Amino acid sequence: MKSLLFQLILASFVLSNFDNNVNAGHTSVFVRKEWPSEDIPLDHEVFAVPTGHNAPQQVHITQGDYDGKAVIISWVTPDEPGSSKVHYGTLKGKYEFTAEGKMTNYTFYKYNSGYIHHVLVDGLEYDTKFYYKIGTGDSAREFWFQTPPKIGPDVPYKFGIIGDLGQTYNSLSTLEHYMQSGAQTVLFVGDLSYADRYQYNDVGIRWDSWGRFVEKSTAYHPWIWSAGNHEIEYMPYMVKR
Repeated sequence: MKSLLFQLILASFVLSNFDNNVNAGHTSVFVRKEWPSEDIPLDHEVFAVPTGHNAPQQVHITQGDYDGKAVIISWVTPDEPGSSKVHYGTLKGKYEFTAEGKMTNYTFYKYNSGYIHHVLVDGLEYDTKFYYKIGTGDSAREFWFQTPPKIGPDVPYKFGIIGDLGQTYNSLSTLEHYMQSGAQTVLFVGDLSYADRYQYNDVGIRWDSWGRFVEKSTAYHPWIWSAGNHEIEYMPYMVKR
């Protein structure tokens, strides 16, 4: 938790320094229930795998530049590499542009990850809704995102701050509350999946389940990430004694 505490102090310092230039306020009094709360079982519908062979899953976007005119779109294909292309445009079902990125994967103990794709989509217009498609054939999936307004001293922009999310029933209530808030992006202050509570290949499995869990937001709204202490996974926990 030291890492999270430092991040919160830093965020408070940054926000206080902008106090004279920004009109801001909180828009919610939501408080998540106190833990302990059990992790949601893996067969729950919130972790459902998309239908279709090698269908993209765990789709998430984040801001791709400092100006708000780019996003990075990431996803996982579970069975084979597939395409690392994003087709996008300003009309639903009509994709005028294509961007291509890179694919990687990794092994952790006996867990083999899926094929992880990252694509930079840049040169976008401010305050514009873009539709995008990833995957191929019947397994292709379609989403959208909205770019932020042009930077200015009096431009409204609503965001949420989330940390220590995990994948419990309390996590679900937090995620659903954010999605109902009308916010446009998330500043995530660390401790994402809590997969480090598991051992052996279950660590990777719980990262995958978390990626599917948050996809209903992360595929549409940029989540800007900060790592916490629960993102550190120690190899001694991965070795049977």
